[in-house]
Amino acid sequence: MILNAIDINVDVGEGIGNEPQLMPFISSCNIACGGHAGDIDTMRSVIRLAKAHRVKMGAHPSFPDKANFGRIHMEMPCAALFKSIKGQVDDLIHVLREEHRNLHHIKPHGALYNLAAVDEKVADVIIEVMKTMVLPIKLYVPFGSVIEKKALSQNIPIIYEAFADRNYNDDLTLVSRKEASATIHNEDDLFAHIFNMISKQKVKTITGNYIEIKAQTFCIHGDHPNAVNLIKNLGIRLKSHGIQIR
Repeated sequence: MILNAIDINVDVGEGIGNEPQLMPFISSCNIACGGHAGDIDTMRSVIRLAKAHRVKMGAHPSFPDKANFGRIHMEMPCAALFKSIKGQVDDLIHVLREEHRNLHHIKPHGALYNLAAVDEKVADVIIEVMKTMVLPIKLYVPFGSVIEKKALSQNIPIIYEAFADRNYNDDLTLVSRKEASATIHNEDDLFAHIFNMISKQKVKTITGNYIEIKAQTFCIHGDHPNAVNLIKNLGIRLKSHGIQIR
């Protein structure tokens, strides 16, 4: 059965500056909150844009590593990682309250997201952060992941996420960014990739296999060099197939 509506999310507040062009075409956003990018001023600016376009707002915490844009695994004690993630989310919540808005979700960034999908200790830290939140703040998780299972066991509300602009391995991990095939750049390829996931609940992997996947929200990275055009084109083509973005 083909879904008649999906969520499109984008990572924002990361210094790219394309948020005004992206916001009209998306339904949720993940706001960098100081770990890999962003500060109070950028958070406030993005929140105001998202508010104007009625886009749902989430926190996008990461390893505290601006030098590597949060895309490198950092060895941190669990207590220190908890404090960092909690502090980033709290900073965003503070600005959201000033702007009279609520936090919709949390989506870890980069290496933190990828590790939480396979590493129990990292997943546990994120779950502990979630347990300090006033639910029903949702957690964006990949299907079949360690963090999905832990969240479900702790009654943390989840939303399944998949990546529209990234290729997958057979085990549903993302193809490493070190590989030339990691990112999808062509509009036709991106639409075929996401439409398989919507219509068949399967993703075509880098080896050509079709693997079961669940997704309710689909991410296009805000720092993708063609993010704006990809999202515009995707919205038009989804609507032509009776699929709304909301």
